[in-house]
Amino acid sequence: MSSSYLWVKALHIVFVASWFAGLFYLPRIFVNLAMVAPDSHAERERLLLMARKLDRFATGLMVIALASGLWLWLGVGIGLGGPGNGWMHAKLTLVLGVLAFHHVNHRILGGFERSANRRTHTWFRVYNEVSVLLFAAIVVLVVVKPF
Repeated sequence: MSSSYLWVKALHIVFVASWFAGLFYLPRIFVNLAMVAPDSHAERERLLLMARKLDRFATGLMVIALASGLWLWLGVGIGLGGPGNGWMHAKLTLVLGVLAFHHVNHRILGGFERSANRRTHTWFRVYNEVSVLLFAAIVVLVVVKPF
C-alpha cells in the first residue's frame, strides 16, 4: 500500500468519526428543542443556533468523508466485483442510510425553525439511537467483513 493511501485512509476514518459525532449530537439537540417551553424564546433560539451550526459543520465533514471514501474506493480499484465483496455492498447500502439520516436531520431542523415540530422529546430520544445503530453496523462490516 502506498503512503498516500494510508494517509487518505486515516483522514477518512477521522472525518467519518467526526461526522458521526455530529449525527449523534444533533438529534440530542432536537430532544432539548422538543422540551423547550413555548414562552422560552431565548432558550429556543440558542438551541436553534447550536443546531444550525452543527448541521453546517457536520455537512462539511460529510463531504470530506465521502470524498476521501470515494478516493479510497476508486483510487485503489477495490470496486464492487469479485468474491468477498458482499460486505462492501452492505456497507455502501448503510452509507446511503446514513446520508438519508443526515438529510432527515436537516429537514427536522427546518421544522423546528418554522415551529412546525409535532413530535415529542421521547420520539427524538428513540430517533437518536438510529445513528448509533448505523455506526455500529458499518464498523462491524468494515472490521469483520462477514461476507
